[in-house]
Amino acid sequence: MTFDPLSVLRRNPWFARRAPALQERLCAEGLVVRLEPGQWVYSEGDPDTGLCAVLDGALRLEVAVDADRDVLIGLAQAPAILGQSRRRGGGPRIVTTRAQGIATILTISDAALDRIAVAHPDVWKDVSELVYGELDTIVHFAAQLLLLRPRARIAARLLQLASDDRVLARQSDLAEMCGLTRKAMNDHLARLEADGLIQRGYGAVRLLSAAGLTRIARGLS
Repeated sequence: MTFDPLSVLRRNPWFARRAPALQERLCAEGLVVRLEPGQWVYSEGDPDTGLCAVLDGALRLEVAVDADRDVLIGLAQAPAILGQSRRRGGGPRIVTTRAQGIATILTISDAALDRIAVAHPDVWKDVSELVYGELDTIVHFAAQLLLLRPRARIAARLLQLASDDRVLARQSDLAEMCGLTRKAMNDHLARLEADGLIQRGYGAVRLLSAAGLTRIARGLS
């Protein structure tokens, strides 16, 4: 299957705010890569940085807790864009990213960003805005883990992860991201499904009522 990066990424809020000429240049300079399940994109600590856009499927975002353990902190589904750059004071990669299943991505290296910056010097400000958005998401996720009850936490996480009302995650993945046991996650998802708010499938959860999940996440239901 082939993908038109421009049409996919224009559904991304950050990308949609960029000038049309910059949108086209980002896609032209990027490299489309098809990934097999579990295939690495980059690892925590890698010196090579740049942007990564998800055209299809999902990427796992993992962080090392110690030498023997990694924790899943998030999923990036199409049309998500993530990454960073060392060109303006950034450091090496801070997460490990690999394919959740079969996925297609567009990678835009620092060298490509340098070329783009010749005609679009504000691209570095744009990248900083993207990184700020990622940080904002992480901070709110941490607050949810600390403050929300499990049912509200799950609802908030499903809303945050969903693309086109679907979350490409196994129940074990959701349990890990919400700090719950698999059994507890299964019980909560079963109740949400019985309430008509979600539909569970193989390796995915479909959101049937974003409004209902929002009420739960806000403690109103």
